[in-house]
Amino acid sequence: MQFNKKGNNPVLAVGFLFKGLQLLTSPELRKFIIIPVLINVVLYSVALTLGYFYISDLIDQFIPGWLQWLSWILWPLFFISFFIAGFFTFTVLANMLAAPFYGKLSAKTLAMVSGKPFATAEQPLPKVILAETKRMGYLATRALPLLILSIIPGINVIAPFLWALFGAWGMALEYLAYPLENQGVLFSEQKDLVKSIRLGALSFGGLAVLGLTVPVLNIIVAPAAVIGATLYFNEIKRD
Repeated sequence: MQFNKKGNNPVLAVGFLFKGLQLLTSPELRKFIIIPVLINVVLYSVALTLGYFYISDLIDQFIPGWLQWLSWILWPLFFISFFIAGFFTFTVLANMLAAPFYGKLSAKTLAMVSGKPFATAEQPLPKVILAETKRMGYLATRALPLLILSIIPGINVIAPFLWALFGAWGMALEYLAYPLENQGVLFSEQKDLVKSIRLGALSFGGLAVLGLTVPVLNIIVAPAAVIGATLYFNEIKRD
């Protein structure tokens, strides 16, 4: 399988996320959306509660005394950095819990737009678990250096921008994984395919991250992103 180069078009890519939002009310997809939304309500409520009580003190600890005079600039930067990091973590957890439903949501979306029967590619469970482990390991090995960078005084001013880029890439991999896995394509090949449309994927993932950082909206962005990624995949795939 290959992706058409038109998938690199940012306008095309982000347009599918908006189409995903529009399709959330589709009666055909509703039963695959309800449980993921409930999972998101619980997890993001926990994330907002923790953030409300702890993020201010945490940020103050990361601003060294000699940079206090720049706190009016650094505080917003650190807030964005920790906000993206925290919501990325909770999003990955929410997606892991909702993965069985998102896989079926993606398959049903593809069946609906293509007119083909509703079906998913059944992979051996050990192979699927190994692929998921590789994806989590891939993201974790890139998140760890960012966490370290975030606590180094002076250098950590660039952390928010790197977290935003990392979040966009991670979400692109996360949501495009569902339609690809339904076609029998697991992580090693998924990564190479998404790299071939890097600009479009980063645009799609970046908009998804932006939506995930907005309270209330983040509850529905994840299923919308699954639908949108499936539409995006259907548009650019070449067998």
